[in-house]
Amino acid sequence: MTESTTPSAPNPPAPKSPAPLWRRLLPPAIAFALVAVLAVALRTPASNNETGGPLIGKPAPAFTLKTLDGPELSLASLKGRPVVVNFWASWCGPCREEAPMFRELSDRQGGADGLAVVGILFQETNEDNARKFIQEYALAYPNLQDPGINTGVNYGVSGVPETVFIDKDGVVQHMDRGGLTRERLNVGLQKIGVPGI
Repeated sequence: MTESTTPSAPNPPAPKSPAPLWRRLLPPAIAFALVAVLAVALRTPASNNETGGPLIGKPAPAFTLKTLDGPELSLASLKGRPVVVNFWASWCGPCREEAPMFRELSDRQGGADGLAVVGILFQETNEDNARKFIQEYALAYPNLQDPGINTGVNYGVSGVPETVFIDKDGVVQHMDRGGLTRERLNVGLQKIGVPGI
């Protein structure tokens, strides 16, 4: 008589021990760090103060944008005038520091061939805050909305504030990234044939 062997039931798998705490916390910590770095990058003004760029010596990219009050303004309508275009946002600290200089500068604009100052909102999160900013600093020049930031992209804007100096022929002569000082503003103005302030 032979002994029959009955196959033994397989042992149930041993319960997995939970992953170490560091392995469970690592992905959310990396995600948090990336979001924090991105947030800081978006809220920090461009600070490299470079005054060059691929647009120097080339025609300024055309734009037609609505003002905060509704009417449109095109760069083409300013042809024959030197133009200073300032990309800004109400949440930007350096934008507040340079706003009084732009108010002073805009007091000089006028005439068919006089200086034109134009503000373009860049990544503005609250239009009411932008209106309050304009009122607080008594900015009398047009400030335009760029909801898809296409104009900012066309000008190579990477953060605010950035200022573009365009001569009366519509050619970009100077770009300044970061909050302007009076001295740096005057450098840009001189490059477009406008006396400094």
